[in-house]
Amino acid sequence: MSPLLKTILLLTCSNVFMTFAWYAHLRELSAKPWHVAALVSWGIALFEYLLQVPANRIGYQQLELGQLKVLQEVITLAVFVPFSLLYMKQPLSLNFLWAGLCLCGAVYFMFRK
Repeated sequence: MSPLLKTILLLTCSNVFMTFAWYAHLRELSAKPWHVAALVSWGIALFEYLLQVPANRIGYQQLELGQLKVLQEVITLAVFVPFSLLYMKQPLSLNFLWAGLCLCGAVYFMFRK
């Protein structure tokens, strides 16, 4: 498997954990004190970091730092939109489209020769 593909897969899995760590407590732990939600989120975030750190190390072998960051942001939005719609039951909004188009512009400028 190519380093770029490994990076994308690891960052995608990392983002799933990150998204749940950052936002799932809003639905699942809203009746609990904030410090309980923080501890649960930190526990979930550990798995995010166990994937994110190797992903960035692998990706940095082939990508510039800015390219790696933009790739991360694209993956974040690709994970966040389905999470927001399916798990958090948020309404579909054109803002997702506009954000995606802005990221396409960022990808263009970071990856152009």
